[in-house]
Amino acid sequence: MPDFRTPQVMAIVNVTPDSFYAKSRLADEEQVVQRVAQAVAEGASIIDVGGYSSRPGATEVSPEEEWRRVEIGLRAVRAVSQSVMVSVDTFRAEVAAKALAFDRRVIINDISGGDADPRIVDVAAEAGAAFVAMHMRGTPETMQSLTDYEDVVTEVAESLRRKAEMLVGRGILPERLILDPGFGFAKSAEQNFRLLAHLDKICALGFPVLSGVSRKSMIYRTLNITPEESLAGTTALNWESLRQGATILRVHDVREAVQTVRLFGMFEQNR
Repeated sequence: MPDFRTPQVMAIVNVTPDSFYAKSRLADEEQVVQRVAQAVAEGASIIDVGGYSSRPGATEVSPEEEWRRVEIGLRAVRAVSQSVMVSVDTFRAEVAAKALAFDRRVIINDISGGDADPRIVDVAAEAGAAFVAMHMRGTPETMQSLTDYEDVVTEVAESLRRKAEMLVGRGILPERLILDPGFGFAKSAEQNFRLLAHLDKICALGFPVLSGVSRKSMIYRTLNITPEESLAGTTALNWESLRQGATILRVHDVREAVQTVRLFGMFEQNR
């Protein structure tokens, strides 16, 4: 069983035509294989396959089309490597079940943490699968109108604490549960930075924490640049995520993230 408390780099593989970062959009199987091979060569330990863009305003995708895309990604991963971990970014039980039938080792990465389709929790639990539960309010279409918090850190931490309790109660193995604070999902830029500054509060819940800040609007809007120009900002925030206690970095740029993890490890050894 993988140790999610050891820093890992999760490579984003979007088998979608409309993800917010244009260079992450992959149209055909050959492109997906090339992307996976590059990510593995650069040191990714997890490949995160998604067939449904969660950016605001993204086109609705049927479960059948989502699975068609995810299956392309899964085939590509296993064509490149039989050993690299693979996660499927989906909130649909139907897609999760098909992914786990394809490969029982698949991690389920649900942006809704089981809220959008509660059956997904049973699917993951029955398979003994690792499960990533992210904090989000509403849906990708409505989330940016749901940013009213009295204290974003306290409220997100408490929400994830309750979510973890529910998921473990429904059969997700505690050692296979990963929490994600959901940077950019129902949070303003200021709230994202406050949450990052106190990410240790989420880590204190006792589960591995995934940080997904790669090239997000909290970086490029703050700096008045584009997602394409946001690598340096991503690297800076990835370092801070590690410093606060996160152990999984979900990224577009694997080489730079792997280097950040290595440098942070050396820094920690010599403190």
